[in-house]
Amino acid sequence: MKKDYYELLGVEKSATADELKKAYRKKAVQFHPDKNPGDKTAEEKFKEVSEAYEVLTDPQKKQMYDQYGHAAFSQGGGGGNPFGGGGFQGGGSMNDIFGDIFGDIFGGGGARGGRGGSGGRRSRGVAGADIRTQIDITFEEASRGVEKIITIPRTVSCETCKGSGAKPGTHPETCKTCQGRGEVHFQQGFFAISRPCSDCNGTGQKIKDPCVDCRGSGKLKKRSQIAVKIPAGIDTGQRLKLANEGEAGENGGPAGDLYVVIRVLDHEIFSRDEADILCDVPITFVQAALGAEVEVPTLDGKAKVKIPEGTQSHKILRLKGKGMPFIGSPSRGDQLVRVIIETPSKLSKEQKEMLRTFEGSGTEHTHPMHKNFFEKVRNLFE
Repeated sequence: MKKDYYELLGVEKSATADELKKAYRKKAVQFHPDKNPGDKTAEEKFKEVSEAYEVLTDPQKKQMYDQYGHAAFSQGGGGGNPFGGGGFQGGGSMNDIFGDIFGDIFGGGGARGGRGGSGGRRSRGVAGADIRTQIDITFEEASRGVEKIITIPRTVSCETCKGSGAKPGTHPETCKTCQGRGEVHFQQGFFAISRPCSDCNGTGQKIKDPCVDCRGSGKLKKRSQIAVKIPAGIDTGQRLKLANEGEAGENGGPAGDLYVVIRVLDHEIFSRDEADILCDVPITFVQAALGAEVEVPTLDGKAKVKIPEGTQSHKILRLKGKGMPFIGSPSRGDQLVRVIIETPSKLSKEQKEMLRTFEGSGTEHTHPMHKNFFEKVRNLFE
């Protein structure tokens, strides 16, 4: 006995199209042959859930199934089989299922588009290719956000024929070979096999009078200017997605997406650690020893920082809220000021004498790092 289609997918009879799709996707991923190589049980489960989804997403087949059950697809069952005498033939629409469900999972180049044609299913429109580009911005632009206009070459829908490929005033005709389905079917053993129609290249249509501008392709190559809004706080390597700004689709499918990768240029003063800004500030020996208040640069202008008495070189002082913004938030990181004590490179004779006097006045007790270092050295050799 074949299992109930609703039970196979784990849904109620009242399930919506989205609920059916979600349930099928979950089951199909679980049992897909690529994830279960050599597992015949999983392969059979995959076929069962695919068959269930194909029936329940077709309004006519679903109605017959709800009325007659599996007998609707058997020879002579349930008041006549509206789908032909050969029983269930999943090949007629499995391409639609895989294009819709598995395109983004197994790398099949998902098809996004509508159905058309009479008496069958037309090949779905295929989404256009995605485009990737890079934008360089300054450190300051990254801190406050900026809008950039970029120019990219891409294919766009032909305005003359509105993407149909047919000369204005004419229309594409239904392909006689595939009857507008975009695919042809044939029986091979127990399986119904389908493949794209070679006469219309899978579009389901033929153009007798092509558009003179796009020569029947429905697309043109064009250099397009696009405004890109870059949010404050963005960092190198992050990317922005502009939906439907990529290459034009095929057969009425949507355009691809545009991905803009950001590179923040180096700054001559500032560097960055996520939302915190780092800055080295030189101070004199006297300022470090006696303490002082110094001005330091920030992205908002100058700010004053208090140098504590006895500050050692490379000490980090923090300026709260003076760093980069967090994307989409009013909060900001901090600015970390690292003080660097400069050693004078030119001294007068009098200054040198004063320093020698200072050095000989028992100053070894006032240098904590010096004292700790030599204590560790003595302990090492004892």
